Amino acid sequence: MTIDTDTDSAKGQAQAQLSTLREMVKALEDGEEWEGIDAEEAIAEDPLEVAIRADWHSPGDGADVDLEYMILLCTGGPAIRIIGGLDQWKQPDSVTLEYQDWGTPWTELWTDAEEDEAMLTYARQFYFGE
Repeated sequence: MTIDTDTDSAKGQAQAQLSTLREMVKALEDGEEWEGIDAEEAIAEDPLEVAIRADWHSPGDGADVDLEYMILLCTGGPAIRIIGGLDQWKQPDSVTLEYQDWGTPWTELWTDAEEDEAMLTYARQFYFGE
């Protein structure tokens, strides 16, 4: 079996996911439907998985604060995810879009400030608390 390490298809899928995400966020901000359904509902049903994780800390020090989040948008070859940090209220305060294909590491897709803001708006639609 040969593993293709060319990430062009994964990068293209990441760009397509970003485009769709931006359309959903625009519909949400404009109070419109996205493809015939409520934009908030579309965003809520979009990811395959939403997860959080905490940093290393000493047992019993009360540092059970979740520091990072991950929103898995698609999996397989290629896989796309949004990752970032959580603030003290467990709200996303940073965002990175990453893509991966079979046999390749997670790679950051370069995004501009407008795209980052759309991804943050998208990520902030999810509840990361208990």
